[in-house]
Amino acid sequence: MQSPPPLPQVLFSVSKKQFKKAVDRNLIRRRCRESYRLNKEPLISLPPESRPSYIAFLYLAKEITTYDVIEKAMAQSLKRLEKLSLAIQKNQSNS
Repeated sequence: MQSPPPLPQVLFSVSKKQFKKAVDRNLIRRRCRESYRLNKEPLISLPPESRPSYIAFLYLAKEITTYDVIEKAMAQSLKRLEKLSLAIQKNQSNS
């Protein structure tokens, strides 16, 4: 059996329909990637078998938000994902 990857593969999606200019989409994507890089610590601390293999982040806001807003949302999302992974692992060990 193949072992899980050390870290999840991550996708950042920004709608071309919402943000026509590639410059705007790239700015949002860069902000999201940087906030993920700085806040991925909870995922690293999870045991490899309970770590997600793939994560997709969809940017759904209608306007370009500041880095601070994106970072706060990213930190909250990753903490939720950590709690969810721990709950799933606990359920599997009880079964």
